[in-house]
Amino acid sequence: MTWHLPELSPLQTAERSCITSTCRLLLVRYHSCIINSGYLQVLESLQTPERKKQMNGQGSNTTPMRVLVTGGSGLVGRAIQHVVKEETGAKEGEEWIFLSSKDANLMNMEETRAVFEKHRPTHVIHLAAMVGGLFKNMKYNLDFWRNNIYINDNVLQAAHEVGAVKVVSCLSTCIFPDKTTYPIDETMIHNGPPHESNFGYAYAKRMIDVHNRAYFQQHGRCYTAVIPTNVFGPHDNFSIEDGHVLPGLIHKAYIAQKEGKPLMVWGSGTPRRQFIYSLDLARLFLWVLREYPEVDPIILSVGEEDEVSIKEAADAVVQALGFKGEVVYNTSKADGQFKKTASNAKLRHYLPDFTFTPFKQALKETCDWFVANYDAARK
Repeated sequence: MTWHLPELSPLQTAERSCITSTCRLLLVRYHSCIINSGYLQVLESLQTPERKKQMNGQGSNTTPMRVLVTGGSGLVGRAIQHVVKEETGAKEGEEWIFLSSKDANLMNMEETRAVFEKHRPTHVIHLAAMVGGLFKNMKYNLDFWRNNIYINDNVLQAAHEVGAVKVVSCLSTCIFPDKTTYPIDETMIHNGPPHESNFGYAYAKRMIDVHNRAYFQQHGRCYTAVIPTNVFGPHDNFSIEDGHVLPGLIHKAYIAQKEGKPLMVWGSGTPRRQFIYSLDLARLFLWVLREYPEVDPIILSVGEEDEVSIKEAADAVVQALGFKGEVVYNTSKADGQFKKTASNAKLRHYLPDFTFTPFKQALKETCDWFVANYDAARK
């Protein structure tokens, strides 16, 4: 007799993949962590009939994937929209909903719960956050801590309440300890305090990892997170005062060129960063949503060999915009963390053949978009 197993839906496949690999994660890869942290309770809880039913995905197998993206109008959200709509990134049966701050104040639990009840997503990409560059972080650490804690707790709880089977949240390499060895990897998140310049934001983002592990331990939820390095691309925030280093440099170079003045770069130019193009990150987000099987976070980054100094980044901006003026470094301004070199070995284990857009090509595309959309760009 020949047995024919029914073909799995995308939702079933995601549930089964997450369940199988996460159990392997708990049983093998983190054995010592499980014992030391009391996670043996997780294994015991998996023996209950209720948990077995939940882990097998019963009750939701026929539900089509409905993906809700918080922060859908920001840099990464717009990149995901582009990949989904322009690169046929959406698969048959998937529905994509992109939220902006106009749809709900995610710092408010009732508004968050209402928008999740309205759309009842099966999957969530959580991008919404209070974000800013070095100097804004240094000035408002308390605000970054409180507001992001509210947002993250509300989103994850609302997702749980509507039965979302997977949530992928977005962290940042700034969450890693300031005093550490390099390259940093996913096992080092909680090994020490982050850099003091943005400790509020960094600790709030770290707590998402704690949230995810707790939702798995208590409810069997497959909630995970990605850790991208410095993201840039079209639809970024090009604010000189509050934006991140690369969009800030692009805007300053654009103005300096228009006014015939020198380009002023804050700091010494020596700190080093890994930059990832927003469209590359968007493509990886879709893979994580559909295929990545772990609760444990994953770094999404170009390789260590692609790290560049701020001076090298400034030179690339000058080249991309055709800037002909003088470049001056204001060393009275803080440099921030000197480096936070991240290993993408785990990503390469899963996706050895993924091709990143070359930095200078991605930067030229970003500069071209900014010039063409200057009046409408966030700045």
